[in-house]
Amino acid sequence: MRALLIVAALPAHLMGIALGQSPPRDGGGISADTRHYWMRKATEALYEVHHTPCPYNAFGSVIVNHTTSGPGDLVCIGANDNASGNPVLHGEIAAINNCSAILTDPNGPYDLSALQIQKAWADLTLYTNAEPCPMCASAIRWAGFKEVVFGTSIKHLTERGWTQMSLTSEELFSYTSSLRTKTMILGKVLSNETDAYFSWQFNVTADCPSGCERVNRDCRPIEDAARDEV
Repeated sequence: MRALLIVAALPAHLMGIALGQSPPRDGGGISADTRHYWMRKATEALYEVHHTPCPYNAFGSVIVNHTTSGPGDLVCIGANDNASGNPVLHGEIAAINNCSAILTDPNGPYDLSALQIQKAWADLTLYTNAEPCPMCASAIRWAGFKEVVFGTSIKHLTERGWTQMSLTSEELFSYTSSLRTKTMILGKVLSNETDAYFSWQFNVTADCPSGCERVNRDCRPIEDAARDEV
């Protein structure tokens, strides 16, 4: 799939603290294989958090430090948890909350101060398997992430029956030029894989994601479906 690349907001004097030695990068400068690796990790977060590859709200995210050598380092994961009753716990918000706790943990690998963590976001990339809604896109811009990389688009979600606020991340980012950070958007990355996680909920004829099969109207992990049949 062709990726959509936008840079939002002009660079300014506010620079994030280095979590590692930053390699030269031009418009992202990261290989497609690396992008695909982390997008798959964003989807795998669904299983790590919910213990199923096909939860109903299949929105998963990972936050990655690309300033280190190699493919980068995982900082934290997050997955949609609206089922908890908290309406703002989308995958991206959950990941930001988790990273905030990890980065400031005095017994953890970073032990950053509140001021340091505010600057550290500028060195981090958020991968999410579906385009951030306006709430999450706003949080990403307020944090000042270096990049946000998404798979399935809001357009695809609405076409498949998902209730969405129709403002795209690109459109929302265009209103953030006064912020002293820049955030690059890279969209529709590996969407040929991520789309399947959002196509079955409102269409009983759609295929289930890998590792799942239909049980009545729902997609269930294959091992659970087999156990139910016994």
